[in-house]
Amino acid sequence: MIPMRTGSEPATARSALRARFWLSVWGLVWATFGTVVFALVGRPGWAAACGVLWLVITVDMAVILRHIHQGPRWQPGPDVPPYPPPERRRP
Repeated sequence: MIPMRTGSEPATARSALRARFWLSVWGLVWATFGTVVFALVGRPGWAAACGVLWLVITVDMAVILRHIHQGPRWQPGPDVPPYPPPERRRP
């Protein structure tokens, strides 16, 4: 008997969280740099756009760090309903 999974992803699927983290760090550096430079040269619109981008990157980084700290074997609790099993298609 094959154990039923709760999703339609491959059984060995992994997310490159550390790569996403370092790309977020890189984006955070550039967004900070852009915000400061555009504010100094008197371009408030571009500074605000870089500031919003900085905020989005910061939230994304928090989510990434949360997932890293949960570990690779984290599973949702019993209060989370399972995904419906994938439908088998006949060739």
